[in-house]
Amino acid sequence: MRTTASLLRLLLLLIISIILMEWVYESDQKWAMLSEPIYWVIIGTVMLFGMAFEICVEALRVVLFKTLKPEQQASYLAKEATKKENQFKWINQIYLKMLGEEEVLDEKEIILDHDYDGIRELDNNLPPWWKYSFYATIVFAIVYMVRFEVLNDYTQDEEYEMAVAAAQLEIEEWKKTAKDLVDVNTVTLLTDAADLSAGKKIYETNCIACHKSDGGGGIGPNLTDPYWILGGSIKDIFKTVSEGGRAGKGMIAWKSELKPLEMAQVSSYVMSLGGTTPAEPKAPEGDLRQDENAPKAEVPTEETVIETEVTQVN
Repeated sequence: MRTTASLLRLLLLLIISIILMEWVYESDQKWAMLSEPIYWVIIGTVMLFGMAFEICVEALRVVLFKTLKPEQQASYLAKEATKKENQFKWINQIYLKMLGEEEVLDEKEIILDHDYDGIRELDNNLPPWWKYSFYATIVFAIVYMVRFEVLNDYTQDEEYEMAVAAAQLEIEEWKKTAKDLVDVNTVTLLTDAADLSAGKKIYETNCIACHKSDGGGGIGPNLTDPYWILGGSIKDIFKTVSEGGRAGKGMIAWKSELKPLEMAQVSSYVMSLGGTTPAEPKAPEGDLRQDENAPKAEVPTEETVIETEVTQVN
């Protein structure tokens, strides 16, 4: 198992295992290796099986080697030595080819007549990698000149503005999924069971003293009826939780105590209390909340009134 090939196989197995685990455990804004305790247990188990497999293969190779005759063993060892010697030979060949070096025996063919205190000069060609890089810069310069000087493509200022606009769009998209950055403008109603459960815990810890455990209201208003003092939409409730209620007699602002995600969770839980029946409901306070999605009543026109009267007469 101590061969280079076995170590490379184990390294590849580790990399593939990490990628698969990160893909399976989709956690928001966090690496699975940092948020899932079972992560390293699974990785360790996979690596243990991988090492056991390599040990079994090596043990089988040793057993098979001992079953060979002495001359067969010698032939096998000679082949393995040759294979090991030439294992990375191709890398060295490519390296020398890219450098464009001449063999030491051929230096006499490219030596110059210059002689400085016994120091002779060789007429070596430039390394191929250097020449190809130089050719690439020439091609790039021509394309750049035609694109920006002849065809008048975008300027550096326009490129900067496009990059800033693209980055801003990426930030806005990221904020939609980054729950910890939610604010009164981006908050949406959370319906996931985990979010509502977390919101219920926050409510039971901080809110039941004024609103009771069933939302029926005590010092604070009833949260189950359709009447709201400062608005009953998710944005209104989030703002009330964050900034506090009416000055002098409303509840305190919770933005210094709760994180944005926690305020969104408890606001969503409060909305889930709507329509329930508390044990001792407090009298309605505030204005009747109008459902934004409800169809608006049509105002009857003069033609509609006339048609209705004609129908009634007939």
